[in-house]
Amino acid sequence: MLRFAFLRHIFHFAAAPAALAIFALTVHAQVHERAPAKPVIRTVTAFVNLDRAEYQAQIADAFKTLHLAQTVLESRGYVVESLRVATQPFPEYSRDLPAGQTLAFFQQLDALAAKDHLQICVGPAMYHLRDSESQAEMLGNILLNTKNLSGSVMVADRDGLHGNAARAAANIIRKLSEGTPNGQGAMRFAALAMVAPLTPTFPSAYVDGFAHQFAIALQSADLVANIVNSAPDNAAAKQRITDALAAEAYELDGYAGRVDSETGWAYAGIDLSPASAKDASMGDALEGLSGHQAGSKEAVTAAQIITSAIRGVSLRQVGFGAVPLTVLEDRRLAQRWSEGRMSVDTLMDYAASGSTGLDAVPLPGDITNSQLEVIIVNAASFAYRSHKPLVIRLVPVSGKTAGDRTEFDDPALVNVTLQPYSFSTTPARPTP
Repeated sequence: MLRFAFLRHIFHFAAAPAALAIFALTVHAQVHERAPAKPVIRTVTAFVNLDRAEYQAQIADAFKTLHLAQTVLESRGYVVESLRVATQPFPEYSRDLPAGQTLAFFQQLDALAAKDHLQICVGPAMYHLRDSESQAEMLGNILLNTKNLSGSVMVADRDGLHGNAARAAANIIRKLSEGTPNGQGAMRFAALAMVAPLTPTFPSAYVDGFAHQFAIALQSADLVANIVNSAPDNAAAKQRITDALAAEAYELDGYAGRVDSETGWAYAGIDLSPASAKDASMGDALEGLSGHQAGSKEAVTAAQIITSAIRGVSLRQVGFGAVPLTVLEDRRLAQRWSEGRMSVDTLMDYAASGSTGLDAVPLPGDITNSQLEVIIVNAASFAYRSHKPLVIRLVPVSGKTAGDRTEFDDPALVNVTLQPYSFSTTPARPTP
C-alpha cells in the first residue's frame, strides 16, 4: 500500500517540477529528522576554589565560562541540560564563621545560584578521617534552608572507612527526609566512598587542589539502549557502545578545547557514565542487552559489559565511568523497584559489576537512622575493599511506609511503590 501511494505521488509530481522539488525537500527533512540525535549533555560543571571575600566575582567568572561552553555546544546540535559549579569542601571557606553567619552566607550563595540558573555543590562537609560531625550538622542546615545547593560527606577514602562520617550522613538524610516536601531534599545529598575530585555529576562534585577547570557529563542512556537493541550479540554491542561514546567524546573534546583556549579554564575531561532521564532509561538498556528484567543476574552481567565498553574509550575521562542506576530518575528501574524486582541488595550486586552505587534509592520513611548507617557503611566498605568509587544517595520518604506510593512533585523524579527495607544487619567494621 505504501509503495502504491509513493508511485501515485511520483506520477502526480512528474507534471509539476516545482511540486516535485518540494516533495524531495520534504523527504530529505523527514530523513534528517529520523537521524540519531546527539546525546543530551547532562551538565557542564566548573570547579572553583571559593574565596568568601570574592565569591561573587568567582561565580560570575565561572558562569561566563559555562555560558560560553553552552553556546558552543548548543550551536553544534547538543542540548545542555544544566550548568553547575562545584567548590572545595565548604568548611575550608566557612570555618571561621559563627553558625548563623555561615547559614546566611550560603543562603546568599543560593540566591546567586538562582539568579544565574546554576546549581552549586559545596563539596564534602566531612572530607578527612577525623573531621568533626558538627560540619555535617551544618551541611544539613544549609541544605534544609536552600534550594540550589547540594553537598556530601566522604565516608571512605584511601585512608579507610570513616565511621563517624557514616553516622553523620545518616543524620543528614533523616533531616532532609523529614524537613523537605516528600523527602525530596535528600536528592541533594550523598555519602561518597572513594569518589575522586573533578567528578562533574551532583551531588558528588568537589575540587581538591587545582581548580579553574571544567568537565562535561553525558545523559546518554537512550543512546546505549538504542545500540544494544540493534546489536546482534553482546560483543558487537560492547564495541558499538565504545565506538559511539568515543566519537562523542572526541567531538566534545574539540569543542571543550575551544572554550579552554578562549577562557583559560582548563578542560578536565568527560564523564561518559550514561545517565538516565525518566524515559531515557538505563533500565531499558540493561533489559535490551540481557533479554531479562532489571534486577536479574543476567542484567547484572549486562551492566558489567556496558561499563567495560565505557572504559574502553581512551580519551580523557573523569568521574565514575560506569553504569548509573538512579532508581527515581529512570522509569524502567522505578517500575522494577515497584514490582519488588530490585532492592538495595540488588543494587549492591550491580555495584560489584560496574554501577556507580546506590543512587536515588527510595526507602520507607520509617527506616531507622541505624539502618541507614548500616547501608552506608556496607557500601563504603565494599568501595574501600575494591578501590571503586561509589555514591550512596538514599531517599527515605517521611510519612510513607512499605506498600505506599510516593507523591513526588519534582518533574525529574518517577513515583514508585515503596518496598520493605531489606539489607544485611551486620555493618562492616569502620576504621577506628
